[in-house]
Amino acid sequence: MDKISIKDLEIYGYHGVNPEEKMMGQRFLVSLELCLDLEEAGSTDDLTKTVNYAELCWSVEEEFNKNKYDLIESAAEKLAEFILNKYKLVKSARVNIKKPWAPIGKPLKYASVEVERSWHTAYIALGSNLGDKNLNINEAINKIGELKDTFINKISGMYETKPVGYLDQDNFLNCAVEIKTLYSPKKLLEKLLDIEKDLKRERIIRWGPRTIDLDIIFYDNLVISSEELIVPHPRMQERLFVLKPLNDIAPFLVHPLLNKRIMNLLDEVSKVTEL
Repeated sequence: MDKISIKDLEIYGYHGVNPEEKMMGQRFLVSLELCLDLEEAGSTDDLTKTVNYAELCWSVEEEFNKNKYDLIESAAEKLAEFILNKYKLVKSARVNIKKPWAPIGKPLKYASVEVERSWHTAYIALGSNLGDKNLNINEAINKIGELKDTFINKISGMYETKPVGYLDQDNFLNCAVEIKTLYSPKKLLEKLLDIEKDLKRERIIRWGPRTIDLDIIFYDNLVISSEELIVPHPRMQERLFVLKPLNDIAPFLVHPLLNKRIMNLLDEVSKVTEL
């Protein structure tokens, strides 16, 4: 990936745990490394196809001094989020903040922190079989779209499906969405659980009726196995009610473990399963 780099931009700021640091301020050195595709800018000589690094420096300085933080970790995090949201061409941003005058009572060149943040693509399956199913799903989609540092790229069609596991319940309405987000997998899961709670999801019977169900099916091409989260979703390749909506928005997406495209998984399951 191509890069734009800014090294040791001097900014006078007001961050630090000590009250004097927030009152008197001090010099910081901010370095940036932005990953983006510069091929079009290089071939057309068009400034709109890249990031204007002069404008970037001024806007970073303004953002850096909007708030006063105890930790330069917080300042770095906010700068990375700001850059990725403001400059849509940027895929990832590395922010390094040096504090040459760190008041630790020892001689040192500087103390520094560095964070790297990037946009991630996640696919979420939605289902509902209690109350107004269509309303529940649309409210969930709206709430996902309202999450900070997250936006919805694609929304599948709606499909009525038969219940799985616990059969004594109404049919489900299912769909899927593709999102771009700065959240980590764990943080995204927390946000989705909050949305389920807002929409009165109750976990009484396994695979039982619910107002809304939100599952992370894929997150980039990561394979995650933890107590809280398993990605890719472990049973998605067996379920038409996941594969059919997902095929609407990502037919060529490759399952990172099975090494098969969604369209091929759907074809395999469709031969032996009814929706």
